[in-house]
Parts: sequence; structure tokens; C-alpha cells
Amino acid sequence: MRLGWAASRRKARELIDSGRVTVNGHRVTKGSMVASGDDVSVAEAPQASALLANTHLKIETLYLDDSLLIVNKPGLVPCHPLNASEHGTVINALVALYPEIVEAGNKPLEGGLLHRLDNGTSGALIIARKPNAFDAMRTALRRGAIDRRYLALCAGDVEEQFEIATPIAHHPKNRRKMITFAFGAQQHSPARPAATVVRRLRRFRGSSLLEVRPRTGRRHQVRVHLASIGHPLIGDALYGGPAAAELAPGRFWLHLSEVAFESPSNGWVTVRAPIPGDLDAVIQRLSFY
Repeated sequence: MRLGWAASRRKARELIDSGRVTVNGHRVTKGSMVASGDDVSVAEAPQASALLANTHLKIETLYLDDSLLIVNKPGLVPCHPLNASEHGTVINALVALYPEIVEAGNKPLEGGLLHRLDNGTSGALIIARKPNAFDAMRTALRRGAIDRRYLALCAGDVEEQFEIATPIAHHPKNRRKMITFAFGAQQHSPARPAATVVRRLRRFRGSSLLEVRPRTGRRHQVRVHLASIGHPLIGDALYGGPAAAELAPGRFWLHLSEVAFESPSNGWVTVRAPIPGDLDAVIQRLSFY
């Protein structure tokens, strides 16, 4: 007769896979060793989800395996809700298709969301389906083991290839904005190190199409770094970018076009997100000049 939380091995596996079993405060996988004196905890069954499922909002799935999924986030659609009453976000739409993501992460309103894209940014968004996958991928993010390649259209003509490595901090008077600091000033500010590698792909009249690879993951990093050197993104009014008729208010020309990483359940993965129509329309217009 079995006693305790799990009445069978199957139930025990389900407890572990759901992330409810921890050893010394850390989630474990099946087969993990437990030593004498270890603190083994089993969390209570989860309560009803704070995330509302949205069956009307359609989000394109680019990749799916047992551990995670990648979708093509549209511009101007938020990644996740800010309160339980919201339902017009990417995560709300995905909960309707993949309800398991609700319990994958550690924040009730974000589910298994592994990283964020600004509302005005489109492109590849990675979401974990299981708690263990969430933990593994968050570790990979912190270590810089997830390669992210953005396409960006900025104002002006830039060099062929360069790196921007100025620290980034919150604007002291505008909570919506970030600012850069010179290295000599960072010790007197809350600035955090940031690095962005830029390669020019194509020149247009008055603008440049870039491939941008952030080495760090600071808020607004690509936007503020390019603006700091006098080349703000097309459409990015917050950082002084010129308007484009094809882009709706709040939308700017920035797209996470490719992600590459080691999936916890499927080896090395490279996923590309197609350029959406509004961004492509800007390029088509510029190509005629």
C-alpha cells in the first residue's frame, strides 16, 4: 500500500513533471538523486489560472516540441496581460491552444513566457510548456546560450559592422524610457552593462536595414542603443525615430527574425520568423527610391 502524495509511480512522475516537487528549493527531474538531509517539498495542487483563454486571437505557431513552442508575435500585441481581466495578449491566445503553459513558469500572468518583446516589436517569442523546460531555458538566457537575431530599420547610413557597449539605465524622469551612460559615469548611476552587435545588410535613401544581435537582454536595448548613436528605429517615436506611413502608432521597425538554441527535448533548434506585412511594405516603398 502506497502512502503520501503519490499513489503510484505515474502520479509521482506527474508531480515531478508539473514542477511541484523541489529538493532544497530547486525543481528536479525524474531520476534525480536525494541525499540524507535534503529538504524535499511537494507543493499543493495549483489553483484556478489567472490567465483567461482567448479563442478569437490567432497567433502563428512557428515551432512546437514536448518542451516549448515558438510563435510569431504580431506587432502591437502585448506578450502577456498586466492584470487578470486582460485577455488580448499572446499568452491569452496560447492558453486556449496549449493550456499546460499556465503552470510552466513562475509568474501567474506570464505562464511559460521565457522572454519579452516590446508591444511595438514583432517576431519569434519562446514559451515553455513544462516547468523543467522553463528553468532550463531561463538558465540558457542568463548564460547567453540563446542566439537572437533581429532585423531593424534605422534612420541614416551606418557603418558596415560595429558593436555598441554602453550601459543602460532607466530614465530618471520618464518611466517609459531607457537611457545610455558613458562608462565613466556608470559607477554613479544604476546603469547595467549592455552590448549590441550590429551589421548593415542594405542601404536605402535616408535609412539602413540592419541585423542586430544583442549580447545582453536589457529593456529596450536595441532601440536605445541605436538611438544613442543617432540612428533611431523607423517609427520609434519614443526615441526620436522618423515616422513611416505604413506603421500604426506605437509600431516601429524591429523584428526578432531568428532564434537558435538547444531545446531541452529536441536538440539544436533554429527558427525563423517571417517579416510581417507592415514592415515589408516599408521596405518595398524604400526599394523604389
